[in-house]
Amino acid sequence: MASPHQAPPLGSIIESVLYTQDMARAREFFARVLGLTADLEDERFTAYPTGNTMLLVFQQGQTGETVQLPHDMGTIPPHDGAGRQHLALAIPAGSLEAWEAHLAGQGIEIEGRTRWPKDSVSLYFRDPDGHLLELVTPGLWPCY
Repeated sequence: MASPHQAPPLGSIIESVLYTQDMARAREFFARVLGLTADLEDERFTAYPTGNTMLLVFQQGQTGETVQLPHDMGTIPPHDGAGRQHLALAIPAGSLEAWEAHLAGQGIEIEGRTRWPKDSVSLYFRDPDGHLLELVTPGLWPCY
């Protein structure tokens, strides 16, 4: 049992969030460029499975009020974000060249490429809202 001064253990992050100014444009980008298929969507957000996590894309300005869920399920408190955010997505090491070719074929500029000390490689590019997206091969962090 954890003491009142020690936090109980955490698992992994299960949701990451980006905010968009144009949901239709964001949906088109994430489907075309990243090959993501929405699991759930409405006028406020789109939820994409990404391995063992979910990428949630919210319409900017539509999450400032508490949401009352149906059937007395509960509420979701307000949240929002602005500015250029960052998100890294895992890719297998063997798919790095294929991703570079795919991004080029989609007209997506690779803004940066980094080879990390343990031979992990990151490719950096932007989504239509200016968020910095990163594709990274294994070895970057102790957990990946």
